[in-house]
Amino acid sequence: MQKLSSTDLFSLERYARERPQFRAKVMDHKRARQLAVGPNTMWLFEDRLTVQYQVQEMLRVERIFEPEGIAEELDSYNPLIPDGRNLKATLLIEFPDEQERRRELAKLKGVEDRCWVQVKGHERVFAIADEDLERENDEKTSSVHFLRFELTQPMIATLKGGAELSIGVDHDHYRHALAPVSAATRQALVADFS
Repeated sequence: MQKLSSTDLFSLERYARERPQFRAKVMDHKRARQLAVGPNTMWLFEDRLTVQYQVQEMLRVERIFEPEGIAEELDSYNPLIPDGRNLKATLLIEFPDEQERRRELAKLKGVEDRCWVQVKGHERVFAIADEDLERENDEKTSSVHFLRFELTQPMIATLKGGAELSIGVDHDHYRHALAPVSAATRQALVADFS
């Protein structure tokens, strides 16, 4: 999947006009790419469109229009676009109550490394997490992590051939899986290997 460049982005003025339609398109696109794994984690499998939306929103909120600022945003978010050999996801750990969140994030240290995907007939692939910066400290893990899952060519071929895909978390304090993901999600993620 090709990385974004500044020529792929809307100007702030054009984005202000087209934002409602673009946002609706992206939200519809995200439906098959966003999955709850257990009661407290949400995974969003990123691709070029989801990343473009995130960049456009950051430029809008921060009122960034200088070429250097746009380049910084692209440098920050382009690594989230799959490159044809992997799946990339944003992991959100969600606990509505602040005290419960603090307590649970302390228990869930290392959870980002225990997230996995599995193509039927192949071994689990565990995440390579947070390559941009460390998101965990001595007390707790972060509520947001960025995950990369590197699949082998045989896994990709099997997945493209129609094999089921499962995802999950195998952590001492959080074990949940979607086995298999829906056909719509599988189809959306297969597109990441084009």
